[in-house]
Amino acid sequence: MKSGFVALAGRPNAGKSTLLNALLQEKLAIVSPKPQTTRSEIRGILNLEDAQIIFTDTPGIHKPGHRLETRMNKQASNVIQGVDVVYLVVDGSVPFSSGDEYVLRMIRQLDVPVFLLLNKIDLMPREKVLKVLSSWQKRYDFAEFFPVSAAKQGDFEDLIKTTLKYLPEGEAMYPQDVTNAEPLNFRMAELIREKILYCTEEEVPHATAVLVEDSRFAEDHYEVRALVMVEKQGQKAIVIGRQGKMIGRIISQSEKELEKLLGAPVALDLYVRVEEEWRDRDHRITEYGYGNIDE
Repeated sequence: MKSGFVALAGRPNAGKSTLLNALLQEKLAIVSPKPQTTRSEIRGILNLEDAQIIFTDTPGIHKPGHRLETRMNKQASNVIQGVDVVYLVVDGSVPFSSGDEYVLRMIRQLDVPVFLLLNKIDLMPREKVLKVLSSWQKRYDFAEFFPVSAAKQGDFEDLIKTTLKYLPEGEAMYPQDVTNAEPLNFRMAELIREKILYCTEEEVPHATAVLVEDSRFAEDHYEVRALVMVEKQGQKAIVIGRQGKMIGRIISQSEKELEKLLGAPVALDLYVRVEEEWRDRDHRITEYGYGNIDE
């Protein structure tokens, strides 16, 4: 059988997480309109009749401003150097910029096949799709290229079939009934963080971390206790909101997502704590499961 690893790489907001969820037809990675939503490698396993593809969604590659972002870039670099195929996911609806060149410099150091996945073609006329594809092909010798819409496209059969041609023969690395490799508490924390990303604005989303401290099944429902970490008192006030309305909204939306994941009603207890500059502290970054790297 064919068995191998495929990394999804690219700039923040290129649509990597949306694509991962679409390829697996399951919500494994959180998504939001905010950049840098993905902070750590997320693995999803696609099991086929005679093949297994382990997709790994990487943090968006960008010029770092904090230790957290430096580690996110390092993890993305480590992941794409240890796979069989790389999907470079590009937002074709925005002009090429220095951020794209930053990613390409990393891609040029690889010795594995790189597919160009020109994403968000649903936002572009056909003429622009062809023009943008042509311009990217001049910048790098891609093994394959595919115009896609991670948000709208329902069938990725051609992409999967082509990918299999580049994967080695080998045994399955995960059981056939496994579709993800992330700890349950981390997945729950990420779903809560997703709702914070959607509900809050400005600087709050980037300064937020979530840690599930306890989860237990009690009679007919799950009880989940989680910590939301922010860096400033003003951010804490925003997350809680006037008369607790914001945190109540976050809890309500999070409970709905957690119920889908756990298959039972959820009672979520959420509290907020301030720790200044946690994004520059390695032990905190590691504790929250972000940007994991071998050092």
